[in-house]
This record gives sequence, structure tokens and C-alpha cells, in this order.
Amino acid sequence: MPWFRLIRWKNLLIIFLTQLLAWWCVVLPAGPVVLTTLNFLLISLSTLLIAAAGYIINDYFDIKIDLINRPDKVVLAKVIPRKQAITAHTALNFVALIAAGIVAIRSRQPLCLLFQVNCTLLLWFYSTHFKRQYVTGNVVVALLSAFTVIVLIAYEPSMVNKITEAGITANSAYHRGINPVYVLIVYALFAFLLTWMREIVKDMEDLVGDVEEGCVTMPVKWGLTGAVKITRVLGVLVMAALFWCSAFLVRSGNLLLGYYLLLFVVLPLIGLMVYLGRELTPIHFKKVSSWLKIIMVSGIFSLVVYKYLV
Repeated sequence: MPWFRLIRWKNLLIIFLTQLLAWWCVVLPAGPVVLTTLNFLLISLSTLLIAAAGYIINDYFDIKIDLINRPDKVVLAKVIPRKQAITAHTALNFVALIAAGIVAIRSRQPLCLLFQVNCTLLLWFYSTHFKRQYVTGNVVVALLSAFTVIVLIAYEPSMVNKITEAGITANSAYHRGINPVYVLIVYALFAFLLTWMREIVKDMEDLVGDVEEGCVTMPVKWGLTGAVKITRVLGVLVMAALFWCSAFLVRSGNLLLGYYLLLFVVLPLIGLMVYLGRELTPIHFKKVSSWLKIIMVSGIFSLVVYKYLV
């Protein structure tokens, strides 16, 4: 269905899965006061609608680039009128802000709504300006990916206090060296870095169209070889941080989670870094992008292991 393709339903599913597991595996065991089931679903709905609106507005302003890079996948203007798309974008953002506003009012934290407002603005300016600027566009998308997790902390401040209360038993993961707030921050950091890497890879895949439209992406500025090197640097940073996390987890007695990260996140990343520069073609970089998405999903599922520890 064209509309499902336009809003990238598979990506939305990953976003929902990320928030659901972060809430179910980390926030819920800490005893949420604000993010009960209904409120969480409203926040998650808001996130999904904003993301869907972002995909629509991005395609709205990228029609020329997409017609060059992937003409067979373009649905906007070909199947879906541009006027309908911009109307849908506005409606989705409106409903998203209402959903988040309900939770913000219930929690008596109206300023939390600024998260969603800023996300809608960032996505608009990303599509109109930042996407065509050096580094800025990649960082904006990476930040928005991290916000998917951080928003749960913003709307559930009591979680920070809950970890120090006697209600958490001595058998909990926190008392074995894992602070649930830090868990969410760490996952947000890795979401940021891995998304940044994936955005660079996608820019390598879209190099031809970006050059035609005057975009100054990393591959345009440094060439494909230079962009591969920068992506590898980011990959090394991620792997080094994961090695540290794994060692910390093993030392604190959380062997299962530590070894899971090594086997299902670090090792695939090492393989990806080796494979990354083997070819410099759009098809190759599309495979790398898909590989990175699988690694991200694998990292998300480590939250289930954390849940088991709790």
C-alpha cells in the first residue's frame, strides 16, 4: 500500500519496539508513576505519528533526489498527490501533540511537551535545510533516534528516585551494578552512534542524487573512501564502548547480558567494519545499511536480557 511505503512502516515498527522494550524492561520494573500502560501508549503513539510525519515531509522535499536514486520506489506525486501528503503531515503532527499533551497535563509537567514540539520542528528543518548540510543532517537524525529513549526519562522523573528506594529488592539488577536510568542513557547513546553511522552509509548509497541536487553530505565532501573511514571510526568508538560495558557487566555478575552484547552486537559490528569498504556501489551500501539495522534490532533485544536480570 503506497501510504505504508511512504511512512516507512518497518522503521515505525522498530521505533515502537524500541520504546516498548525500554518501557517494559526498564521503566516498568522501577515502578512508574506517570508512564502507566495508557500513558506510555499515548507517548509511543505520539512518537510514531511524529516519525511518520517526518518521513512524509522528507519525501515531499526530496522528490527530485529520490527520482534519481530510487525512481521505482517513489510514491509521492506518482501515486499520492503532494497536497494530500502535506495535509497528512500536518494532521499526524497535530494528533501527536495532542496525545503527548494529555500525558504532560496528567503528569503536571507541561514543559515535557517541548520534546515533541522540538522533534516536529527538527524534522521540518531537516527536510528543508539540514539534510543538505555537511554533518548537520546526520546528527539531527541521530539525536531524534536517541530522543526515542530519552523521552521516557523526561516523562517519568520518578524513576530516578525509585532506584534509591527500599522497594527495589537486593536481587534486582540495580543492586548488581545496573542503574535503570543509566541503562536508558546508554541505549540512547548507542542509538545515536549507530543511527549516525547508518545515515552516513545511506548518504553513500544516495551519492549520485545528492550531487545532482547540490547536497553537501559527507560522501560528497570527502568521497566514498573518506566516508567509509569516518564510519569505521564511529564503529570503533561503538565497539570500544560496548567492550567496556560488557566487561563491567561480567565483573558485576551480569554474565548473560555481557556475553549477549559481545556475541550479538560487538561481533556483528566487527564483521560489518571489515565488509564496509569492500565495494563502493549503491547496492553494497544498501546491504550495509540493512546490516546496521539488524545490529540495532539485536541491541534492542538485549533489553529482554536485562528484564530477565531484574
